[in-house]
Amino acid sequence: MDMWVTLILIVDVIVALCIIGLVLLQHGKGADVGAAFGSGSSGSLFGATGSANFLSRTTAVLAVIFFITTFALAYLVTHKPRASGGVMDTVKEQAQRQSVTPSAPEASKAEDAVKSKANEVPK
Repeated sequence: MDMWVTLILIVDVIVALCIIGLVLLQHGKGADVGAAFGSGSSGSLFGATGSANFLSRTTAVLAVIFFITTFALAYLVTHKPRASGGVMDTVKEQAQRQSVTPSAPEASKAEDAVKSKANEVPK
């Protein structure tokens, strides 16, 4: 179980770093004015608008992966299975439960004593 948590945590951190990098690479809405003065974005590999679409779609996909891995981590950490023990561990737990709860004859004697005192007429 700990292997899965570690693996998902590593994927989560890598995806988070990729999202940070992609967000820093994207241009804001005011960057279009810079292209008019010769910033050269229209000569890029994807064209002037192609890079924006590719980067925004990639960021969206990475964000979905980030949320899925984060929810998986939260689930795995909060729903850890009990550590399996031997046969004697369950015997000890049963013995402790029986020692805490009174046995049936002792419980009926205690109930009879309470009932008999409740039915007495005060003097």
